[in-house]
Amino acid sequence: MNWTELLKREIKSTYRIADGLLDLVDENSLNWKPSPENNWMTMGQLLMHITNACGAPVCGFVTGDWGLPEGMNVSDLSPEEMLPPAEKMPAIGSVMEAKELLAKDKQLALDMLAKCDEDKLASETVHAPWDPTDVILGYQLLKMVEHLSQHKDQLFYYLKLQGKPVNTGHLWGM
Repeated sequence: MNWTELLKREIKSTYRIADGLLDLVDENSLNWKPSPENNWMTMGQLLMHITNACGAPVCGFVTGDWGLPEGMNVSDLSPEEMLPPAEKMPAIGSVMEAKELLAKDKQLALDMLAKCDEDKLASETVHAPWDPTDVILGYQLLKMVEHLSQHKDQLFYYLKLQGKPVNTGHLWGM
């Protein structure tokens, strides 16, 4: 298996499972969070984060465009701007909006992957704005799919904590 095949398979699977979990979110629970303490995101903030957890950073790694205003560099951001506390994170307006944005983010990830040949994925090194360690591009893109997967898992547990009838099958897309 090569990087392109692996990444495409993981992208399709992870987004499919995340989309299925979105179907289980109650529209009235967007302000819910597990606890008022300890920097928890609300459900709406988590859904917003899920919609740009993979494709947007994949675009950043492939093109160098991190979506910042013209003339601004990632190095210009403070640590809090780079990784804001939950209460400063944006929230989604509806589950339908989350599903639409997730589909766009998936397409962005696939489009960016299509811009990379195997040699680029296997030999070009990049580093994340939050970590100066150089990493092979294919591996870094896989880490972004894992980022989405981590937050997909978080959504699963949010649903479980709300008493939704989710099980291992929902977590793994079975």
